[in-house]
Amino acid sequence: MRAALEQRFGTTDRARIAEVVFSDAAELAWLEGLLHPRVRAVYAAWLEDVDASVAVVEIPLLYETGADAQFDAVVVITAPPGLRRARRGNAVDERSARLIADDEKLRRADFSFVNDGALKALDAFVQAVLWRLQNTA
Repeated sequence: MRAALEQRFGTTDRARIAEVVFSDAAELAWLEGLLHPRVRAVYAAWLEDVDASVAVVEIPLLYETGADAQFDAVVVITAPPGLRRARRGNAVDERSARLIADDEKLRRADFSFVNDGALKALDAFVQAVLWRLQNTA
């Protein structure tokens, strides 16, 4: 994969590649075509080896890639745009424009949480979801 990145972009530096792909839809599509099948293969292999009633896979582009169909339940955790910018910087706006809107993700999710408060609230949400999944598995 490194060789493919080097050949295509002349580098493997994530920041430099991001500059290119987030300003050129064709380059982004090429990169996603390279990465997404590999990512799917890695988490599928990992899930095959998991010996637990509940396993969690974090997939930032879950709905955008259609991967939601591969899971028994989907948990969406989001935050208001202003809070995201404060946490991640202005690049969030540029990259988020191509994503499915939060209200649609929240509507489609089996469990959802707006992470705009204390870490204690997020922890309580996670524990409640885990308990429900363990007791319905």
